[in-house]
Amino acid sequence: MFRRRTALSVSATAALLAAAPLLAACGSDAHPGAAAIVDGKRITVSQLQAKVKDVRAAQAKSPQGSQMIMNTGRLSLATLNGMIFDEVLARGAKDAGVTVTRRDVQRWRAEAEKQAGGAERLKAMWLQQGVAPDEIDSTVRNQLLLDGVARHLGADRGKPQGQQKLAQALAKTSRSMGIDVNPRFGKWDDHQVILGETKEAWITREPAKQQA
Repeated sequence: MFRRRTALSVSATAALLAAAPLLAACGSDAHPGAAAIVDGKRITVSQLQAKVKDVRAAQAKSPQGSQMIMNTGRLSLATLNGMIFDEVLARGAKDAGVTVTRRDVQRWRAEAEKQAGGAERLKAMWLQQGVAPDEIDSTVRNQLLLDGVARHLGADRGKPQGQQKLAQALAKTSRSMGIDVNPRFGKWDDHQVILGETKEAWITREPAKQQA
């Protein structure tokens, strides 16, 4: 989950930012302005746009910016996928009685930074995956929540059977939340717990420390 950066000229930065998928601020007829509705909660197009622009702005500062943008070409869909999944995971963790403290996040991140070769190196590695620097703590928190839910289920995330058990539990949670995605972004798959168009099963990602 990872890689690195510096500064570009103003014109190059503008060009890279222009490459970010700009989404029209309109939603489905049923939910104007919404990219998705999760358990009655709106994820707005403007919220999605803000996250996408945050990532693109950070990528634009990297000497590998063009490559990063190529590698994250479907950033809008991947970002919406993550925003929906965050809600499903939060509910699943709450139902399982799993909590993560700020100290837990700091410890995990410190260890990940050590293994990655430093804080900046870790930021760059996450950025390659479309995670902006200011979203790292939230991403770490999700990894810890996944670990906690897996432990609650007695599922080993390092084994296919464990991943399947975790997926089944989160799929059940997902189905209970009435997830409705604006058709322009695709269709949410309750069984795989992903936005269909992304083809990315977030729950099977290895923790960042292992990949580093």
